[in-house]
Amino acid sequence: MSAETSLIKARGARIELAQVRKEYADSVAVDDVSLVIEPGEFMTLLGPSGSGKTTTLNIIAGFTAATSGTLTVGGKQMQDLPPHRRDIGMVFQHYALFPHMTVAENVAFPLKQRKVPKARRAEMVEAALETVRLGGYGHRRPRELSGGQQQRVALARAVVYEPSVLLMDEPLGALDKKLRESLQLEIKRVHQEVGSTFVFVTHDQEEALVLSDRIAVFNDGGIQQVGTASELYEKPRSLFVAEFLGESSTVRGRVEPDGDGSCLRVGDRTVRVAGRLPEGSAAAVVVRPEHLRAQPAAEPVAPGANALPARVTQEIYLGSGRKLELALPDGTVLLAREQADRLSGVRHGDEVTVVWDVERGVLLDDPSGTTHPPVSGDRTPVAAAEKSGR
Repeated sequence: MSAETSLIKARGARIELAQVRKEYADSVAVDDVSLVIEPGEFMTLLGPSGSGKTTTLNIIAGFTAATSGTLTVGGKQMQDLPPHRRDIGMVFQHYALFPHMTVAENVAFPLKQRKVPKARRAEMVEAALETVRLGGYGHRRPRELSGGQQQRVALARAVVYEPSVLLMDEPLGALDKKLRESLQLEIKRVHQEVGSTFVFVTHDQEEALVLSDRIAVFNDGGIQQVGTASELYEKPRSLFVAEFLGESSTVRGRVEPDGDGSCLRVGDRTVRVAGRLPEGSAAAVVVRPEHLRAQPAAEPVAPGANALPARVTQEIYLGSGRKLELALPDGTVLLAREQADRLSGVRHGDEVTVVWDVERGVLLDDPSGTTHPPVSGDRTPVAAAEKSGR
């Protein structure tokens, strides 16, 4: 839609949550969450079920009252305002369209509630439908549309009255993978066009990586880390963030001194690490699969690289390449991802060396405090699997 014809000119509001807490009789759903979302930003609240992300969204919307803390939107205190007075749009997972109304009537509903004149309503509805690429669909009813089209109608209804903030509660969860991927790009484009502040809730890491300016990773009612997709993926600050966002390979051990730096004792071997933690502490090195290499066991390792012995237990064809599952002697399984034009040549069952550059590993505290000492002889998981024929 061109700038000349667009009637949707919303500009985003700044959202600030300060020590927001939500308690129930027997649990804490949101635990002292503080977060600033900048005007016009696309912020995703990402986390597993029960992590507090949806409750936080509902507090912003006004559907749930916080037990304590403050919430401001555009500089205004929101705690005592009902949802319909907050200048906030909402898109739900299951569309929530009125089946007896046409598409145009559904989109016009919030304008009618706000007593926008009829002629102006028609113009704004047309502009909103054009924004979501459903121009000409206004006469249809929801049952005549696909799931993806219905979700776009819900999006048009949410942006039509030009809210400063748009909240989206897992809006793509009910759609198939291909349609989800298509609508991700549509939502990203609409965000750029309308300029509202978008707050998007999902448990889908890929969705968060594709859509967001920044991501807030939730767990156990609190925020673990906030950052851009690349910051969270390349520089996670906790083992939870590293393992929740994208695939990862985790090697656990104990920190030992290594000259001016540190290394990680893994069974009877050590691996060098970039970073420092207190000597003797339980720690983990996290390496992304694209940074791991599997090479034949007899092949020499490049100077300075980390290396651990392993066996290939799975080959997974991905079209553009393949993924290898690599079992260490203690049973730890690492993942390596190879591009189709750079396949290593190792196969299922091969003895290999897992190799990575020191700077590709992220050293993190291991809250579980578990280590994996080597097990001798046929008691190793790899050897036991061979004897059982698995």
